[in-house]
Amino acid sequence: MADNARAKKLADLIREVVAEKLQRGIKDPRLGTHVTITDTRVTGDLREATVFYTVYGDDEDRASAAAGLESAKGILRSAVGRAAGTKFTPTLAFVADALPENARTIEDLLDKARASDAQVREASSGATFAGDADPYKKPGEDEAAE
Repeated sequence: MADNARAKKLADLIREVVAEKLQRGIKDPRLGTHVTITDTRVTGDLREATVFYTVYGDDEDRASAAAGLESAKGILRSAVGRAAGTKFTPTLAFVADALPENARTIEDLLDKARASDAQVREASSGATFAGDADPYKKPGEDEAAE
């Protein structure tokens, strides 16, 4: 079992090598410049690596990029093996990162919260207190009232 520092170092190396190879080494038009490697995670035994990526474009671009990454998996693994110099090169699994969708969902929720706050602010702009403005009794007022 490898330590976490070694796994993190290997994950960083894999991310850099895969990104560099996608940018300069692979001539697949499906991958182009709109694929971004966002994160890489390696298992504790250094046997498997999960590479997270995002694609700038629509669903068709995402599907073609996924197919391109699957077809280039062997070339990318060979490049990682040369750069890492380890006894065993980890297998690569490519997973589309859900970060853009999550960010869009959070933005939508924040917009709804802002609209709700604006409605409450508008409704309370002309409101007055239900009772007296100062509902607390002060010492000495009871004696003066009697």
